[in-house]
Amino acid sequence: MALEWVVLGYAAAAEAIMLLLLTFPGLGRLRTGLIAVTRSVLKPMMSVVPFCLFLFLDIYWKYETRPACDQEHACSPTEHLRHQKSIMKSQRNAILIVAALVLYWLLYSVYSLLVRIEQLGQRVERLKRQD
Repeated sequence: MALEWVVLGYAAAAEAIMLLLLTFPGLGRLRTGLIAVTRSVLKPMMSVVPFCLFLFLDIYWKYETRPACDQEHACSPTEHLRHQKSIMKSQRNAILIVAALVLYWLLYSVYSLLVRIEQLGQRVERLKRQD
């Protein structure tokens, strides 16, 4: 199970790096290449969304099937500690899921805006040439 979280962490990191590079000011011609790279990467990165939903369902299933310590002395200290660690890992993983989804959405939004700005700039240049 840890490999799934490593893959999701790397995907979120790649999304964050691409987002930073796209929004970094003063890149000029390099931005056109970054837009092309982002265009080619967005479709494969879409697999992050169902992957995150699967992992979220996994967290939910673990939460629903956790052992219940209803009585005061029902669980040993070791079981109680293991349960607390499991809850903390689940919370960390939920934050990772939300971060990956938000970063993908931001990357797609910024990419769409940059493509629209590029199209409008080309339209302005075309109108200037016509006049």
